[in-house]
This record gives sequence, C-alpha cells and structure tokens, in this order.
Amino acid sequence: MQTTATIQHKEVQEFLSKAPLSFSVGGKWVPSSNGKTFPTFDPGTGEILAEVYEATAQDVEKAVAAAAHAFTHSGWARLAPNERAVFLHRLADLVEGQRDVVAEIESLDVGKPLAQAQGDVQNFCQTIRYYADLSVHVQYRTALAVPHHEARVVHQPRGVCAFIFPWNFPFLLVGWGIAPALAAGNTVVIKPAEETPLSTLYLMNLVHQAGIPDGVVNVVTGTGEGAGAALTRDPRLARMSFTGSPEVGRLVARECGQNLVPVKLELGGKGAAVVFEDADVDATANALVSAITLNTGQVCCTASRWVVQESIYDQLVSSAAARMKNLQIGYGHDAGTQMGPVVSPKQRDRVLGYIKKAQQEGAEAVLEGGPLKVSGKEKGFYVKPAILAGDAGNVACREEIFGPVPYLLKFKNEDEAIQLVNRSSYGLANSVWSADLQRANRVAESMIAGNSWVNAHNVFVHGIPYGGVNLSGMGGGVLGPNTFFDYLRDLSVVRPLA
Repeated sequence: MQTTATIQHKEVQEFLSKAPLSFSVGGKWVPSSNGKTFPTFDPGTGEILAEVYEATAQDVEKAVAAAAHAFTHSGWARLAPNERAVFLHRLADLVEGQRDVVAEIESLDVGKPLAQAQGDVQNFCQTIRYYADLSVHVQYRTALAVPHHEARVVHQPRGVCAFIFPWNFPFLLVGWGIAPALAAGNTVVIKPAEETPLSTLYLMNLVHQAGIPDGVVNVVTGTGEGAGAALTRDPRLARMSFTGSPEVGRLVARECGQNLVPVKLELGGKGAAVVFEDADVDATANALVSAITLNTGQVCCTASRWVVQESIYDQLVSSAAARMKNLQIGYGHDAGTQMGPVVSPKQRDRVLGYIKKAQQEGAEAVLEGGPLKVSGKEKGFYVKPAILAGDAGNVACREEIFGPVPYLLKFKNEDEAIQLVNRSSYGLANSVWSADLQRANRVAESMIAGNSWVNAHNVFVHGIPYGGVNLSGMGGGVLGPNTFFDYLRDLSVVRPLA
C-alpha cells in the first residue's frame, strides 16, 4: 500500500498491507501463475492503493474448473433451498457486521463519498436476503394440464455462471449479480473491473467465514482483454453476465455465441427526465442535480438528458445551476463531501473531452465544467459539473458521457417530449415529472426503455425488474423474481397415460 490517505479501520489497513493481493479460487488465495500484478489507485489522491495479481488465461481456466467441480461435488446445487438460504443470510449478516470496513474500501477504490459507499454495502445485504428468501418460496415443479399425459416442468440450477462487473458500483453490482445465481444453486466466477477489485476481494474473506463450500464463489482479477476475454470464451459456462459498455458488450456476446452460452448484457444509457410545466420546479431541479452528480455521474441510468417544457425552462435551468455551483466536491472520506472524483484519469479525460466536443458542435455551456484541483488532493481525478444545452443532434445529447454533465432540451407539448426521448439509441431508464399523474403515467408508458419512473429518478426496489432494451441491454434484467428464474433451466418430465 502506497496511499497517504488516512485509513479509519485497522481491518482495511491490514487488508491493503497484504499486497500484492491474491485472488480466490476453490477456497484458496492464489497468486497469478506468472506473478504479474497491476496497481489500483485511490481516485481522490491519484496514489496507488494496492498491487493486485493479474490473472492469466490459465488462472481463469482453473477458476472455472473449480466452480464446475463445486457444482457437481460440493453439494451446493443439491441443497434444499432453505439450506442454501441459511448460508446466504449468514453471508449478509457478516457483510452487514463489516459494513463500515467494506464501505471504506469501496470509497477508497471508487472515490465515492463514504455515505454513498455505506448505502451500496447495505443494498448488497438486502439483495442477498431478498433472493435467499425468494428461493424458499418459489415453486420448483409446475404441473402441466395436458390431455392423456402426466407432465411437469422442473426448474434446475444451470451450472457455472460467470460475471464481469464494472467499476462504478463494484460491491452493489456483485450483489445484484451473484445473489440470484447462488440462491438458485449455481456456482460463480467473478471478474471485477481492474480499476476497482478491492471490495470484491475483501468479500471473499466473508464468503469463507460464512461456510459456503469451496469453489462455489471464485474471484479472478485482471484486465478485460486478459482475464475477461478468457472467461467469456470458456465453453463450460452455463450462463454469462456482463455489465458495462455496449461496445464491450458486443464482444462478450460474440464470444459467448461461439459456444452457445446464454448471455445477459446490462449496458449503458442516456436517460431522459421529462419535466412538465406543472412540476415543482425547485424540487425537481434538486432531484435531478442529485441524480446527475450521484457517483459523479458515473451511473448508467442517470438523468443525463433533461427535456424541459419551454414555459419553465429558464426557471429550472437557473435553479439547477445554482445548486450545482454550491455542490461540495472533495475527497470521499471528508465530512460534507457531496461529490467525489471520477474513477481514473481516463474517465476524467472522457468527461472533459465530451464537454469540449459538445461546445465545438454548438452546445451552450449553461454552466462551465472543467478540471478541478482539490486542496491537499491535487493529484486526484476531480471534475467540475457542467450543464450543456442545445440541439438534440449534439454528441453530448446522443452519447453516454458517464459524468456529471446533463444536456438540456426544450419541448412545447407532450408529443414532442416523447419524440425527443425516444430518438435515443439507448433504452434503460427515464423519468416524468408532473403534478398530472394521468399524463405522467401516459408519457411513462410511451417511452422506449426498460424502466420509467414518475416524479423520481434512480429508483431501485427489490422485487421490481430492472433492465434495458436496445443499446442498453439484452438477455434479462436484475432485481426482480424473473432474474432468479434466469439462473434455472427448465426440464420437462412427461409420462404418457394409457
């Protein structure tokens, strides 16, 4: 560990001091087969947090083999659902007991404010418990009423399920991904983002403590081009889940297609917030600023296009700009920090590059963004939020920036608002803001997306399916009961009757 950041918990200090950090395969901590490592950085200071072993294709092969062996020999797949639920609840309890430790690791690795990281950890626990409880109550055999036959469909665990996660919500998304797979009786191999692997590695300490059999959960760390690509090519996978950009999602789908491995893609977004003239302007502006600055705008479903009715446009712009100007930007562990840095220099350059390109194409900078130096953290990856406005054809309106940069559009009537929203190639999540709930629901149902929210944005409730269409995803969503059944295969059992 080379960071100069102040570590609050001795468990975090001890964890980081073990660098280079090994990954977990078959219940054992193992280094990479060639000894190669890579650094992970504290985005708030620009300093190295830890060195982590970089898995080779051979290491990934061993992880899949361990998961395959555990599926057939550990007994996990054959346990009664309530018995698996005991282990999962124990894991949730252990994580909850270490919430502040895990959150500190997450805050250090991602750069997000500590309170937001704590919320992510709690969400992980809720997700594990939701699917553990769901698994106990669903029916695994469904009788079929057909003439002259005794028939039923039996739902069985699939096998080895692989997951490649992004860097913006590493711990929360691990929960969203593996909870239904484990509750259904599968084994898993996780490849966290190379930028933010630390909380997932720490999780494996708690997986071992929970008594989950060796090989049921495996983690390999490394690059997308190395470990990630090797994982997607493995023919032993029963299901693959990838969360990230559409560009990489296409590559993952292509590789899985070669082996006919079912794939779930949770991809990007260019979410719209439609604000009608009867909305509470100040409250809506506050909610939208909170949405676009959450995790420094590095949220795929955030409201990055604000489609505002002409009569209140100037008022909303003024209110939002004032709030953004007063936003407290700083280090994630500092008291009062509302927005931290972006995750890396590459991401900082991406955000600043989009602001520049947008203005070159004629966008108005309602609020100037740009690089930011935070006192005492001059090497951190900070940016100032910006507000852009202009034509719907502008690059900043069409493409995902993944930063605190909303793009504003005006509309005259309901039909025009819907047209502006639906011209996007993405289709993840949008919101409608209006006191007229009949209109709000009508517009919400007219949007081409996986999710529409009314008078709120970024709403995630366990039990409500969340997924995308078009460039935003395929193969199923997360958080709902349907996701649980994604990790079960159907077997028809039929007996002709004499």
